Amino acid sequence: MTVRRVVTGTDPEGNSVLVSDGEVPNSHDFDTMPGQAQVRVWFTPGAPSPVPPGVEPTDNTGPVVPGPGGASFVIVSYAPESVFKSADFDPAAADQELATFAPDLAEVFEADGMHRTRSVDYGVVIAGEVWLELDGGEQVHLRAGDTVVQVAARHAWRNKTQAPATVAFVLTGVSA
Repeated sequence: MTVRRVVTGTDPEGNSVLVSDGEVPNSHDFDTMPGQAQVRVWFTPGAPSPVPPGVEPTDNTGPVVPGPGGASFVIVSYAPESVFKSADFDPAAADQELATFAPDLAEVFEADGMHRTRSVDYGVVIAGEVWLELDGGEQVHLRAGDTVVQVAARHAWRNKTQAPATVAFVLTGVSA
């Protein structure tokens, strides 16, 4: 998945300026899960600064969830559940790929996809349909344009359709 990213900032005279305009450099289409992808748009590990960083703030193999006060802007494409039920699906290979490209998420994922992150997440479905599953099996059906606020809740994302579903998230790191 390719996504254009425009970054602005302020010059020493206080004028707004274009810092960069181009394709997000860190994205990954998962080989083991056709239709699954992540685009790491921007990452701020801790309290943000009004000065743009001097180096690329995203990393394709670093953490997705920021530390307390930080933020992470990620676009995720969820593969249909049929991919995971296919006879060709290799869960060990998928686990390894997730551990490489989202190591902190891989650490908290349970076998059934349930997980909890130390973050408050703001999401908007930008394409397709996805189901948010909570403890006890409750599921909320979300369509393009729907939003969700996850307050450090244990959950899983399920795509019960035959096409990928895309959700844009801003994760904000929480303390304890």
